[in-house]
Amino acid sequence: MSLKETVHFKWYKHLLILLFLIVCFQGSVWITSADFSQVFQNSNQMTAFLSRFIHPDFSYLPKLVEPMVKTLQMSLLGTVIGLVLAIPVSFLATTVVTENRLLSTIFRFLLGLVRTIPTLLLAALFVAVFGIGEATGVLTIAVFTFGMVSQLMFQAIETIDFGPIEAAAAVGANKMQIAIWSIAPQVLSQFASYAFYAFEVNVRASTVLGYVGAGGIGVILNSSLALLNYERVSIIILTILVTVAIVDKLSERVRRSLL
Repeated sequence: MSLKETVHFKWYKHLLILLFLIVCFQGSVWITSADFSQVFQNSNQMTAFLSRFIHPDFSYLPKLVEPMVKTLQMSLLGTVIGLVLAIPVSFLATTVVTENRLLSTIFRFLLGLVRTIPTLLLAALFVAVFGIGEATGVLTIAVFTFGMVSQLMFQAIETIDFGPIEAAAAVGANKMQIAIWSIAPQVLSQFASYAFYAFEVNVRASTVLGYVGAGGIGVILNSSLALLNYERVSIIILTILVTVAIVDKLSERVRRSLL
């Protein structure tokens, strides 16, 4: 095939892809009845919102300290519970430890089910069962952390060096001893990195869980939005952004030092 024919083929191919995307976009607009003109029709409301939003109510800041601390505590406790549950399950989900493909497949299937449930839906289910409060947020974060870290951990275990495992088995070590002395040291730094990453993610997620009554600063944010108190909404969002930025920075430094 000549260079000219190749270029023309790619040109037609790109044009067909572009036309396909345009058709999909137009079809989505038609199906959802999306009206983008409303964005410009409500420009006055947007201007009024921004004029109040850019003037945070700093006098409300002291009242945000306690709910923000509760949010961090909720994230930390949920992360720890999820990590404790993830450790044994991540080992059972890999054939390196169990040497039983059926058992590992069952645990991987269960982990897949846990990870497919959206966090907000999980929080709503726990609110319906246990009621509104920080305990619901802790349970939601724990289940989310359990699913995420278990998945990452068993994938890390699958890629370890099998030399120490074979050496331990040669001297008569049982599966528990192999897991503790041959496998765990190889994935310990990765597990610590995943733990800090999970806490970092959970701090961000916990601020949103208040929308379904799972406690924390999200409850105050939701009520302020419902009351159209945009000055307070602004300072709440600013507080969340600063807190999350600090946690992200600290977590990033710790994870870099571990890897």
